[in-house]
Parts: sequence; structure tokens; C-alpha cells
Amino acid sequence: MQLIPPDIEQYVSEQTDPVSPLLKRLEQETREKTPHPQMLSGPVEGRFLQMLIRLSGARNVLEIGTFTGFSALMMAEGLPENGEIVTLEIDDAYADIAARYFTISPYRNKIRLMRGPARNSLSTLPQQFFDFIFIDADKGSYGDYYEEGIRLIRRGGLITVDNALWNGKALQPDDDDSRAIARFNNLVKQDSRVEKVMLTIRDGIYLIRKK
Repeated sequence: MQLIPPDIEQYVSEQTDPVSPLLKRLEQETREKTPHPQMLSGPVEGRFLQMLIRLSGARNVLEIGTFTGFSALMMAEGLPENGEIVTLEIDDAYADIAARYFTISPYRNKIRLMRGPARNSLSTLPQQFFDFIFIDADKGSYGDYYEEGIRLIRRGGLITVDNALWNGKALQPDDDDSRAIARFNNLVKQDSRVEKVMLTIRDGIYLIRKK
């Protein structure tokens, strides 16, 4: 299912600020050298995350699911000088690509990459510390990551969750991932601890604010 017509996607991209040459190189390498390049957040979603960080004044950011580092670099660009993003990745091949680009980025001092299972890394992080959390990892664990996010984020902080529409399959789930997304969406919908709005950006973003 094509949620947004290609010509509309192209138009939206053209009306959005372009990304740096470094990010363009990372995007190209991700498409050429990884088996799942569609996991890349992309320039429009990256700029959206960056804008949310700037508007909210976030200083401490957590990303669950680094992939090759595109979204982490976009968010790091939006942080103040004393800001930091902690980004978690279990796959060493993806983390290696991300680390290489982090090293040559002008924002390298704002990024801390943690390798290994996210659950292990999350258990070491301080409660109610983060201002902004971005979840884009294995879909079956979204519910667990969300609960950890509620524990780790301060009151008034934002949680953004990618793939909330799962290419439209969240409406009529017929496989494990789409059923996991549908369960997660329902969990958030019924959660009185948060305010929420679902956005049709790219593959769907659930924007959630802890009360």
C-alpha cells in the first residue's frame, strides 16, 4: 500500500530544508550497503524530529534504534551546545556505519552510542532524565520500550514513535509486526498518563507528551 502518492512525497521533500552533504552520503551508503534501506528515517522525518527538539528546548534525547545513524545526526544538529543524544543499537553492522559517520560529524560530541540489547541499556539510564525520546526499533518490543520511555522521560517530555501506521497494515493487521503495532497504538490510545496525536508523516508518527 502506497500511503502517500510519490509525487506528493517528492513535493514535500522539495519544500523541506535539504540535509548536509554528510547526511546525503550516509543516505546513499545506507541504500547501497544495507539489506533494509527503507528503515532510514529520511530527510523530511529527520527535519521534523529536529524541529520538535528545537521547539521543545530538549537537551537530553534518547533514541531506541540507531540503524545507520541518520536520525541521530539530524537530532544532534537540533540540540543546544550542552545537549546530548544517547542512541541504542543491537546490530553491530549498523552501529559500525553509524559510529563512522558520528566520528566525522561536527556534532560528534553530542552523540553517545550504546551497543547491545536495548533492554539492557535502558536499565542503566536515569529515571525522568530525558526531554525527548524517539522509538524506531523492533516492532514486537514497542510496548516494552514505551513503558521504559514513560519511566525515563520527565513530565512534559515528548515521545515520538515511528511506523505507527506500518504501511497501512495497522488498520487490518495480518502479520506479527502489524499486530504488534496495532496493540501498541491501542495501548497508547488508552493511556491516561499521556496526551497523544497520531500524524501521517511518512509511515506514521505517534507524538506523545507525558503529563
